[in-house]
Formats: sequence, structure tokens, C-alpha cells
Amino acid sequence: MKARFLSIVLAVSICTAMICGCGSAAGSAPKATAAETAPTIGTAETEEAAPAEGTGKTAEAAPSESAAAAETAQAETDALESGDTESMEDRADNVADLIDAIYVQEWTPETEEQCRAAKEAWDALSDEEKELVEGEYADPDYFGRDTGDASKDDPLNQDGIGENEILVVSFGTSFNDSRRATIGGIERALAEAFPDWSVRRAFTAQIIINHILARDNEKIDNVEQALKRAKENGVKNLLIQPTHLMHGAEYDELTAAIEAHSGDFEKVMISEPLLGEASDDASMINADKKAVAEAVTSEAVSLAGYESLDAAAKDGTAFVFIGHGTSHKASVAYDQMNSQMKELKYDNVFIGTVEGEPEDTECSEVADTVEEKGYKKVIMRPLMVVAGDHANNDMAGDDDDSWKTRFTDTGYFDSLDFQIAGLGEIADIQKIYVSHAKKAIGDAGIKTEAKEGGSAAALSDGTYEAVFKTDSSMFHVNEAYDDKGTLTVKDGKMTIHISLASKNIVELCPGLASDAEKSSETLKPTNDTVTYPDGTTEDVNGFDVPVPYLDKEFDLALLGKKGKWYDHKVKVSM
Repeated sequence: MKARFLSIVLAVSICTAMICGCGSAAGSAPKATAAETAPTIGTAETEEAAPAEGTGKTAEAAPSESAAAAETAQAETDALESGDTESMEDRADNVADLIDAIYVQEWTPETEEQCRAAKEAWDALSDEEKELVEGEYADPDYFGRDTGDASKDDPLNQDGIGENEILVVSFGTSFNDSRRATIGGIERALAEAFPDWSVRRAFTAQIIINHILARDNEKIDNVEQALKRAKENGVKNLLIQPTHLMHGAEYDELTAAIEAHSGDFEKVMISEPLLGEASDDASMINADKKAVAEAVTSEAVSLAGYESLDAAAKDGTAFVFIGHGTSHKASVAYDQMNSQMKELKYDNVFIGTVEGEPEDTECSEVADTVEEKGYKKVIMRPLMVVAGDHANNDMAGDDDDSWKTRFTDTGYFDSLDFQIAGLGEIADIQKIYVSHAKKAIGDAGIKTEAKEGGSAAALSDGTYEAVFKTDSSMFHVNEAYDDKGTLTVKDGKMTIHISLASKNIVELCPGLASDAEKSSETLKPTNDTVTYPDGTTEDVNGFDVPVPYLDKEFDLALLGKKGKWYDHKVKVSM
């Protein structure tokens, strides 16, 4: 410490002498603090000793450079006197070390405190210091990247579960908006479809759990914690619904973890992952793979603004769906998805993977294939449940090894577009998970009030024919329509249009008659013209009725011509 102090004093002396010799131009420069400048010792000596170019003589330091050296030396002196010897780099490195310490796949009793300490240290940094954070895994984006409002997400870690639980297990993502739309979307669809089961969440990636806890103070259970919670809450029937794509390494590890706790519950069921049953045959396709292929392609085509996949092909556009990839034998599922696309005659749809496993899904292989087919426009979308780091960085990022960069570097394609959206936010994908859960519960012989397709979350936006039944012979759909109406699904809401038998019912109101008498938002009729089988026509009242759920009765009050409201039960079914 004494030697370091002497060096600083010497530097200050030299700089002072230089400033005196060169004038006082820097004499009024403000002093730098230790937090604003790195500790640079001997800068003035190095510059002073450097030979002047072409003369062999020693060059004098420029006044501004001398001033900077003086400020640096003075900052070191001030730091020593105050006892603060940490530099900007030191503080940034400390945060990087704290991040690296929680970037691990194992939970310990110290994990939560480590997460808190890392965030507090990050918050204490200046903006300039935050840019210097760099470690084995740490970078400024760990805390600094805005991925949405975590407070809008439900971690589903509540107690009071009851006897029946569906534990939705995901790898996880720290991208808040995507987590809420994808994993959250699947969880909500399951909760709506199984009203007599409690839905809870677990992630298998402790690294992600720690990231969310440290940055957003949102606590998500890992699998062990979720199983312990279920046991302590007296759960008897436990269904594990993985959101994994296939029977890969993650699925195998999950199965082993669940089997170790099978004795804690009366019945434990593990449902199928998204693509369904496994097979070693690359040409093997099944109903689940077909449904996934149709759902993601339809969503991508619609979002791209094309009327159909054929219209996109005629416009020279190809769609590339990018999965994670794996060295596990389950990688054959990607080739099976390619087979499924061919079976559906989706000739301008291609499957790739971030990891390039299997080999034909590697980026350059896919780029060459798309080029050989003559498509000049490419739209990329993740074939992953969430749209997290892989979608934002490995697919659409600007790094040298991203798919965006590598496709651009070919110089062949006229345009590249990206759809940053996970499979989990597609309603038809959510419906597949619901059907898997229903089958697993049914195979276990457990009776449930499952409502397959019981909500808008289980249906894609569009129009459907649906049955509208009531508890009254006087209140019903016109006989010309055989008890059916047109169900419209849009933005997670359902409405059915029904044409009645006459104009005797003049208003409707969701809820009870007592509610209708106080409501200013009753349903007003439309004028519908009905054509009967014999060719005659009649004008009747029609109504657009909000539908809270399918296959389950709800209250709908009606107002007759005499001005009195009546209670009725109605049910809408597909």
C-alpha cells in the first residue's frame, strides 16, 4: 500500500511540474472521482518519455492529456484518503461475479439471498458502470434488458390446491411478455378446461428461475419445490402436463424426478408432450404433429398477411420454423415434422434448429435448400413453445452466428422477416395440450368435469356453427336453423348470433332478471329475415349473445312485450 501511495504521489508531482511548464490551461479542470475514471498510474510519464516523431527528442505531453493524467492521479489520491479504492471496473466485475454465481442449475438455501444481493449491487451501479458488466455468463442485458412487465404474470405458486392438481412443467423463459402469452396461455386454457382441478407451475431450468427472481422478484417453483407444495397441500391426484415439444432429454429427466415422488400421491399421471408419442422412424407422423404443423403454418401465413400458403409461395415466400435441436435420439421429431410438411404439401415450409441437430436442420443446410427451391423471401418463426433467448438472439439477433446474419450473408434473399411468437400463444396449440391432459386423466380412470374446447382459449379466432339450447319451449332458436347459431371467436372472447322464432322477445341480458332490471347495457335485437323450407320468409328478432364458456349452462334473462324480465338457463355447444 505504501509503494502504491508513493507511486501516486510521484505521478501527481510529475503532472504538476508538466502543468506548470505548459501553462495553466488545465488548471481549472474539475477533479474526477474514483467512480468516474479507472485507476491509471504513470500515464503522464509514459507520454512524456515517448520520442517525438522524426526528431529523436522527448516530446512534451499536450496540455489536455496532462490535465487528464492529473485528474486520474488526483482521483486515486482522493480514493485513498476516503478509503474507497474500488474502481468502476471493480464494481462492474463484482456484479458480474454475483450474476455468474446465480447462473447455475442447482438451487441451494443461499440462492434467494444471492439473487437479492446481485440485484442490489446492480442497482447501485451508475449507467456507465452497468455497461462494463461482463463475466462468464453475465452481461448488461441480464438485469438491463426490458422483456415486459413481470407483475402481469401469475407464477401459480399458491397453496390451497385441493385434491386434484395439474402441474404444468416447462423449461421456462425469462422473457416476461412471452412467458405470460405462451406458458401462461397454456396454463389458462387448462384451468378453464378443468374447473375442478387446480393448475400450478414449475420450471426445470433453475438458471431461468434465478434470473426471474433476481431481476423481477417473482418466485417460480422448480419441480422439487412444486412437488413438495403439492404433497403438503394434500393433493391426491397429480397430473404432470409438460409443455416440452417432444420426448427428449428434458422429458426423460422430468419423468425420473416424478417417479421418485410417486409414493407421495394416490395417482400420478404424466401427459404427452406437444408432438405426442415418440418413434425412431423419421417418416412417422401422427395426429399431434399434423395438428401442430397446421396450427403454426396457419398462424404464420395469417400474420404475414397472405390469404393462403399457396399465395405466399406464388409471391416467392418461404417459411422457416426453427426449433432448438438436440443430440438426443428424439431429434428425429424434427425430421418427422419435415415429413409432415411434405405430407400436407406445404412445399414452401422448412424446419431448422438452433443446434443444427439433426444435420439437415442446420442453418446453412436450410438456407441452401430454400435457395435451391427458388424462394427469394423468407419469414422465420420459432418452432418452440416460448419466444425467448433463442428466438430473439439466435434466430433474429445481429450476432455473426445468428440465422438472420447467416441468411443475409448469402446475398441471395431479397427480404428476411421474423415473427417473434411462441407456439404456446396459438389457441389451437393450447387445445392440443388440453386434449393430452384429458386423455391422461381419463386413462387413469378419474372422473372430471373436463370441458374440451370449453373456452375461447381452445379455439382459433374465426366463426363456427354452434348449438344454442335453452330451458324453455318458448325461448329457442328459430326452427329453420335447427337450434344452431353462428359462434364468433375473436381476441379471446366468444359471441353467438341467434335468430329467434318471432319478435316477442324484445331484449336479452347476460345474468339474472334482477341484474337486467338495473342494467343499462342490455342486448338489443337485430332484424333477421328467415327463409323457411317452403320458401316463405319472416322477419324475426336476432341477438348477439356473449358466451362465457362452452358446454356449460349460464344465466341469460329475457324481456317480453309485457315489460317483464324472466330468468333462463342456456348452453352453447360445438
